[in-house]
Amino acid sequence: MVESYTWVSQLDLKWSVGVDGLSMPLVLLTGFITTLAILASWPVTLKPRLFYFLMLAMYSGQLGVFVVQDMLLFFFMWELELIPVYLLLSIWGGKRRLYAATKFILYTAGGSLFILVAALAMAFYGDTVTFDMSALAAKDYPLNFQLFMYVAFLIAYGVKLPIIPLHTWLPDAHGEATAPVHMLLAGILLKMGGYALLRMNVGMLPEAHGVIAPLLVILGVVNIIYAALTSFAQPNLKRKIAYSSISHMGFVMIGLASFTNLGLSGAVLQMVSHGLIGASLFFLVGATYDRTHTLILSEMGGVGQKMPKIFAMFTTCSMASLALPGMSGFVAELMVFVGFATSDAYSFNFKLLMVILMAIGVILTPIYLLSMLREIFYGPENKELNEKEVLIDAEPREVFIIACLLVPIIGFGLYPKLLTQVYDSTTLRLTDHLREKVFAMNDTESVQPLAWLPLQAPVIPKS
Repeated sequence: MVESYTWVSQLDLKWSVGVDGLSMPLVLLTGFITTLAILASWPVTLKPRLFYFLMLAMYSGQLGVFVVQDMLLFFFMWELELIPVYLLLSIWGGKRRLYAATKFILYTAGGSLFILVAALAMAFYGDTVTFDMSALAAKDYPLNFQLFMYVAFLIAYGVKLPIIPLHTWLPDAHGEATAPVHMLLAGILLKMGGYALLRMNVGMLPEAHGVIAPLLVILGVVNIIYAALTSFAQPNLKRKIAYSSISHMGFVMIGLASFTNLGLSGAVLQMVSHGLIGASLFFLVGATYDRTHTLILSEMGGVGQKMPKIFAMFTTCSMASLALPGMSGFVAELMVFVGFATSDAYSFNFKLLMVILMAIGVILTPIYLLSMLREIFYGPENKELNEKEVLIDAEPREVFIIACLLVPIIGFGLYPKLLTQVYDSTTLRLTDHLREKVFAMNDTESVQPLAWLPLQAPVIPKS
């Protein structure tokens, strides 16, 4: 479904929007999470009209990123989304809100410059000047040019994903944001980086992806293990969940670099799954903070006895985050695991090492999540907390929001085809195109894709 109209003819800028199998799940996710985030904004009393306007403006920018078909319009939508997030952080955030908002805008706006430079370079390359994404993908770029474009996009989208070491804005932003903004940051904002990597780096620059894919796998494994270990050490509840989000997004990078349809499909499913699970966890963090007025885990303890409903919902969503079978996270991570392990693009030694490291990251996840639950809900009651705060259990509105999130989490976990059938044909076509391009480059280019590692990974055989 595509609609295209000329907007600024002098710049060849078109209002061109459309959806396909890749963007449709994220469009639906954006609308779903935004609706629940608006419902979760009920306690907001400071400038409510401005707050809801910014929430809807943020929704417009995020939706635009997933549907635009023009590269220049994509850049405008990418920038449009930054302004509401900055204001939502700086006005309604915590004590260090100005620091967190400034850091967010510097990181993301700085990364956006790479999008503009790469978009202009691709548009002006060759005989025709165009910003249409399908026309840009059809251009015959040399490998060196593709590598330059790929690195520029990787830096820009790596900030949003986020890829370590471009991640440091995320814990600060999450540490100061309110619960509704949390839901949009974790549920949608990070997915913009993954979607853009899939749409542009993998789809438009296949030969460069063949060269840089092993680096993407390594960065994904670093994300999984480093963020999991850092999350385990966090005393602040919001920062602990924020680092867990960084860890889970590592599976998206590995899926994108797997060169298999199963791995690519798992990466898309992981983006949708983490959007639902991350939004549910951050909403519960906000609900817990509203009652205890503290985010330090050591100051909680034993609140499960006073808040059994929140305890049950927090435990269920944590089980989904640690990839319990029957939940969407388990299916997504398993698809990435199997897709990468069965890939014929890498040597056996490289795959074995990466799979072992990925497994270590998966083992670390339940350790920090279960220890988090123990510190919040189990053990003896904190008498000082009980003297200062009256702990009230979950309200019907909060139960309804979590129930709405758990239905697709469990539904996709039990029957993932509900979602994968939406984009399977698109990912299959993209995988075949990617392998065909990389295979053709093996015969013509002096640089062999995937063979620059000291592990001497073999070139991709023809499927």
